[in-house]
Amino acid sequence: MGRRPARCYRYQKNKPYIKSRYCRGVPESKIRIYDVGAKKAPVDLFPFVAHLVCDEKQQISSEALEAARVAINKYLTKHIGKDAYHIKMRAHPYHVLRANKMLSCAGADRLSSGMRHSYGKPIGVAARVDIGQILLSVRAKDSHEKYVIEAIRRGKFKFAGRQKILKSLNWGFTKYPRQTYVQMRKSGELSTEGNIVKVHNRRGPLEKSALYQSGQE
Repeated sequence: MGRRPARCYRYQKNKPYIKSRYCRGVPESKIRIYDVGAKKAPVDLFPFVAHLVCDEKQQISSEALEAARVAINKYLTKHIGKDAYHIKMRAHPYHVLRANKMLSCAGADRLSSGMRHSYGKPIGVAARVDIGQILLSVRAKDSHEKYVIEAIRRGKFKFAGRQKILKSLNWGFTKYPRQTYVQMRKSGELSTEGNIVKVHNRRGPLEKSALYQSGQE
């Protein structure tokens, strides 16, 4: 018996059902890599970000998430090179899908128990997503904007329902709008730490303070 079509599990009908000591024997999620591309690239390198935002309350299988990741990665690698972008998958599949397995061979009607003991066995996992939830984000240089949008558009076909592609006003994966980010970087209030940004918290000795040294305080 193969996998059921994802349309059987598209809607959030039941309570969240996660892997636990009571729910054992859950198959591994198909998506294992959530960050692809130049994930260690410094914050300043990739200012442009686009998000794929879900427009429906639904469940997305781990197979669909992996298929979208592969499609986006393949398109971007081909057109802008493997070190010119960073894909971050933002939806994680924790919800366990069940199926009441039925026999479909000859003479199955004698053996099958119908709806007796019909609580199903785990067959896969899915992510429960809401309206307005970000499914994935891609950061890159401003010059590669059209390639990022097209890549996300291609990845969108792997999901059921409706999604929207949004261009972010923020700098990279930070929470700061572009102008604010540039000002705070110039003033020394923000400092880059790999692919994240650190805010100067104004604590500690003055001789170690970047803001104090630059005359800000």
